[in-house]
Amino acid sequence: MATIRDVAQRAGVAPSTVSYVFNGSRSISEETRRKVREAVEALGYHPRASARTLRSSRTRVIALALPRAAGGRHAVDGRFAIELSDAAHGLGYDLLLTTSEDKAEGLRRVALSGLADAAVLMAVDMEDARIDVVRELAFPAALIGRPADEDALPWADLDWAEAAATTVRTLAAAGHRELVYLAPAEREVSAGRSYALRGIAGARRGAAEAGCAVEVAHALDDPDLMAARLRVLFGDARDGGAGAGRRPTALVVQHPSAHHHILASLHAATGLRVPEDLALVVIGTLPDDPSSSRLPRIELPVRTLAVEVTRLAVAAAEALRAPAAGVDGAEDRPAARLLADSVGHLLVPPAPLPGATGSLTARPPAV
Repeated sequence: MATIRDVAQRAGVAPSTVSYVFNGSRSISEETRRKVREAVEALGYHPRASARTLRSSRTRVIALALPRAAGGRHAVDGRFAIELSDAAHGLGYDLLLTTSEDKAEGLRRVALSGLADAAVLMAVDMEDARIDVVRELAFPAALIGRPADEDALPWADLDWAEAAATTVRTLAAAGHRELVYLAPAEREVSAGRSYALRGIAGARRGAAEAGCAVEVAHALDDPDLMAARLRVLFGDARDGGAGAGRRPTALVVQHPSAHHHILASLHAATGLRVPEDLALVVIGTLPDDPSSSRLPRIELPVRTLAVEVTRLAVAAAEALRAPAAGVDGAEDRPAARLLADSVGHLLVPPAPLPGATGSLTARPPAV
């Protein structure tokens, strides 16, 4: 059976352009429309009629699309699931969890099952394939994450780029000239995760603005491998060898939980103490996490994001059901009512917290 991607490939356009042609949510040239129509006829493709009939049903259920590999455990996922469940309950909805690693097809199955009125999507990529599914099926959804096309769907997110830039500028102002930015794991970057790419870009922007140097490295899940990477980045202060004076004096960690084993292995691997020898700031810690409360940090506003994204998902579902009052042809363009500029979005500015480890002022490395 032909898919929207097959149509796009044959017509020589992006899948989102095919969706725009079907739903009328963007201005598309007549030449492009013609190519899409010809591809549709040649492939025998039709947007699934069942998706239209599902819009008239109501389940008072919100699907949480949280892609995860079997056996994987991340504290941030559980925290979001709890807060989203509470937010949904407050609006009179139940929460249905779906964990398919095939993000687009997993969402398609949920949308066509009739089990949910709308979805909240996590693990958002800059170019997220699920956006095309939402457009194709006109299925209401909101994102915890900021896609490259910010007008694509409703979303809520921490301003990761500004969080990183602010942190780097603050450390530079405290006298640090050489910094390490420990970004999320390489698999997150390769997958195009929005939070990871925006954080790295923000760190580099902050360094350019402050006139300091930042080396971007990636966190590792294995504590032994992470310790070895830290030793490469910072050396071993106990050696007292040449080059100790040129090591970085500040470390920024962008990860909601990686700092746990980083802190545990940092001193053992390098001999450095926080904050006496190395300033450490963490971006994306979970609120009320006792292990990070002593550190300078920017917390991930889990509850704020959960409440807002749930509200946006419900608003999208209601917008889809509402009659298109006074808009010619709007009843034939349901996806136009699901866009971020129609429903809304929220970008949360970073709120740095000082922690209890004292000043971030750079200290000369011991030699």
